[in-house]
Amino acid sequence: MGDPQDVLFSPAVKAEQARLGSRAQFEGRSWQTGITPDLRRFLDAIDTFFFATASADGRPYVQHKGGPAGFLKPIGTHTLAFADFAGNRQYITLGHLRENDRALIFIPHFATRQRLKLWGRARIVEGDLELMERLVDPAYKARPERAIVFTLEAWDVNCHQNIVARYSEAEIAPAVDKLVARIKELEEEVARLKGGGE
Repeated sequence: MGDPQDVLFSPAVKAEQARLGSRAQFEGRSWQTGITPDLRRFLDAIDTFFFATASADGRPYVQHKGGPAGFLKPIGTHTLAFADFAGNRQYITLGHLRENDRALIFIPHFATRQRLKLWGRARIVEGDLELMERLVDPAYKARPERAIVFTLEAWDVNCHQNIVARYSEAEIAPAVDKLVARIKELEEEVARLKGGGE
């Protein structure tokens, strides 16, 4: 695995950074290359991400991946994997990975206003029942077809600028439940007060 700077920034990117005055802020910076406890905790909460690939001639494609929280699983110190569920049967991602294994995982987490970028190489794994057992949540009803194994080369967390906070139903449910319980208490109190005044 080479220098993470070279994974993140091609010579053309570095030239643009130099031209526009931001190159110095990245020189000498160390980038994460392995799965840390913080990254593991972050992934445990994730139920959606975007998976970017490109064909051999550089034609890009981004695919949404969703599943139960934690479905993007660390399976080694530099390796993640996820079950690839049945979809629209276009197989663009699979075709790209057959000819170009470079990939990027982009994870926006709207509740915490974070975005995580993971650069690496991905491969398709079919017929590995032991791996699929590790990746599939039996309570999740979607049909897995294969696994995608992602070898991490570098990752970075962006700032929260321009990310609007949004919350999933599961994230807001505790607050809504508290409000519903409080409304019920107040309704009972109103009914009691009305009954006592007659």
